[in-house]
Amino acid sequence: MRIIGIDPGYGILGFGVIDYEKNKHTLVDYGVIKTSKDLAFPDRLLHIGKRLNELLNIYKPDEMAVEELFFHKNAKTAMFVAQARGVILYVAREHDIPLYEYTPLQIKQGLVGYGRAEKIQIQQMVKIFLNLQKIPKPDDAADALAVAITHSNTKRYI
Repeated sequence: MRIIGIDPGYGILGFGVIDYEKNKHTLVDYGVIKTSKDLAFPDRLLHIGKRLNELLNIYKPDEMAVEELFFHKNAKTAMFVAQARGVILYVAREHDIPLYEYTPLQIKQGLVGYGRAEKIQIQQMVKIFLNLQKIPKPDDAADALAVAITHSNTKRYI
């Protein structure tokens, strides 16, 4: 089962692709989609959509897991991230990829077993689950991998 995890954002969107088979996680790729602050916001959304389409065409995931939006202190930022999530959800549906969403609490509990886990604890667990030498960087990519791992552990594919 190939899973793409997404950490939504409009300046930096994290993605992580893993294979999960017989209780084993294998890293395929991870990274970020960046948009320039100099672009008009609709153009940033267009860039996200195009790059995500490219990633889905390259990796052909069976399922997509996306972190749900949580409330930010800054309502304007939350609105922009929500619009970027809309592009992500649209692209997933356009590719007919089953879509699953997880809250930050579910991701923390799924990886660490504790809903108030710190970011470094989650990153360490990503490193352990994927048998990596170091924590994936940038943080957005590590977060996306955490979403994908949470999904694999929730679905329990065999």
